Amino acid sequence: MEIDVIKKRRIGRMKIILSIILLILLLWGSGYRTNISLYDFFVGIPNIWSTLLDMFPPDWGYFHYVIGPMLETIRIAIIGTTIGGLLSIPIVLLSSRNVTRSPLLFYTARFILNLIRTIPELLLAALFVPIFGIGPIAGIFAITIFSLGVIAKLAYEAVEAIDPGPLEAMTAVGANKIQWIFFGVVPQVAANYMSYFLYSFEINIRAAVILGYVGAGGIGLILNNVLASYQYSRALSIILSTLVVVTMIDTISNKIREKLL
Repeated sequence: MEIDVIKKRRIGRMKIILSIILLILLLWGSGYRTNISLYDFFVGIPNIWSTLLDMFPPDWGYFHYVIGPMLETIRIAIIGTTIGGLLSIPIVLLSSRNVTRSPLLFYTARFILNLIRTIPELLLAALFVPIFGIGPIAGIFAITIFSLGVIAKLAYEAVEAIDPGPLEAMTAVGANKIQWIFFGVVPQVAANYMSYFLYSFEINIRAAVILGYVGAGGIGLILNNVLASYQYSRALSIILSTLVVVTMIDTISNKIREKLL
């Protein structure tokens, strides 16, 4: 017995050592193929401190000009998340195996959902800016599609995990499909759905800032302009404003999600 235990321990240690060696080789190979230079890394570190010194102190007078674009960023996130959340509802139902019995329908819905989730929101915004021009419309469309993918993915998994008892009972008494969904499915997933909606909104506030870099409106467009003109003190003012807004929204959203769940 003791010999077997010792052998198992040795095999376990060998597996750990081999895994570490494999990980090191993978990291080295990835760095080599991407032309990462440790010399460039260490040479560039002093530039971090010089940039930070240029940022401080922040331009306190510039906060007045940040309010409008920041509110636009919040509006972009609200509109995009709301539309995306509403559009996700039919996708959720079609993607749920216990709601949609036809394999053709739910596999098609999941394929569309995976296709949507494959495209990052920054690329979506870059595609919509040439169509709708520079401004919030492109950002709203990008966040709408991104929200649809995130909410639908999380929500259909919640639908598939619901208690089948109420659904079987409603089927036994002759409820139609609409009644089956409204009174058997919705009550069980409504809290989870709202939690996913709020989670997506938190993400979209941050995403809306980044989308401005490609011309999708909001505070990101202003941040891109001040960084391009090396106005680092104003950039810090924008970053601090964004930090305050994101922290407030995250705190409120977390409190609401805790109560829902």
